[in-house]
Amino acid sequence: MKILVTGGLGFIGSHTVVELQNEGFEVVIIDNLSNSSEDVLVGIEAISGKKPIFEKMDLRNKSDVQQFFAKHNNIDGVIHFAASKAVGESVENPLLYYENNLGVLVYMLQELTALDKSNFIFSSSCTVYGQADKMPITEDAPVKPAESPYGNTKQVGEEIIKDTCKVNPQLAAIALRYFNPIGAHPTVEIGELPIGVPQNLLPYITQTGIGLREQLSVFGDDYPTEDGTCIRDYIHVVDVAKAHVVALQRLLNQKNEANYEVFNLGTGKGSSVLEVINSFERVSGEKLNYKIVDRRQGDVIQAYADTKKANQVLGWKALSSLDDSMRSAWDWERKIRK
Repeated sequence: MKILVTGGLGFIGSHTVVELQNEGFEVVIIDNLSNSSEDVLVGIEAISGKKPIFEKMDLRNKSDVQQFFAKHNNIDGVIHFAASKAVGESVENPLLYYENNLGVLVYMLQELTALDKSNFIFSSSCTVYGQADKMPITEDAPVKPAESPYGNTKQVGEEIIKDTCKVNPQLAAIALRYFNPIGAHPTVEIGELPIGVPQNLLPYITQTGIGLREQLSVFGDDYPTEDGTCIRDYIHVVDVAKAHVVALQRLLNQKNEANYEVFNLGTGKGSSVLEVINSFERVSGEKLNYKIVDRRQGDVIQAYADTKKANQVLGWKALSSLDDSMRSAWDWERKIRK
């Protein structure tokens, strides 16, 4: 079976491509290399023994999307990662996020709904819950007003898919709302490769630890949490990747209960920023240079998943601990800085 992975050279996309190929799927990657590198193909092939088909393409060009589906007219499923994903950047440049995250999604769905049967996995986010009232967060938690344009694109993206599924029974879709993917493949052949200054906590920690960044800024220590810093659910990227394969197989085997479903992907455990720093210091043996600064606009206080639905209905469970994830991230950082 042939699976299209958009954004397949990115952090989560590349790990998912590996898991797909390990399960025997033929993979086609579309990526515009805006936040990734073609070198990732070498790592994917080193792990899985297979080189996926790669098409360099900007999905914002509608005619290119149409031409792709005319050329590859035997796609059995799509896993859609291609999107901009930094909360802070989205606050500063909202139109980029609306064009890239929503326009592209519409173009993809227009092509898929023209097919007799199509399967679609959407890379969503826990940001759809906004400032959630109760922890842990279940899939039934109310979708609150988004705290950032990025979060809004995930909320609206899900609405677009749901509305499309209502009138297109031949389209089956699953939105995976993941919390905070971190770490790297245990082979250290692929990992997180942010271009420029990292927008996420983990690569900033490892880059500070190795001396590439002078100091880590911790945005606020006056939140109503045990140590005053924000709490997130950090999940190993390989666990996240495996969930995409399980979700895809659910659709391909027609095990889904509706043609639009939603699942949280997390560990079910929240860790504060200071706990994550402590984990780094524990696994690396290095002291991290950090300082407390003012809060950052768009950050929610805490977010961690209720994973019962994913565990019981999807049949998937996160296996790695925070220290496991941190150790792989640190091994990756040291490898790429050699």
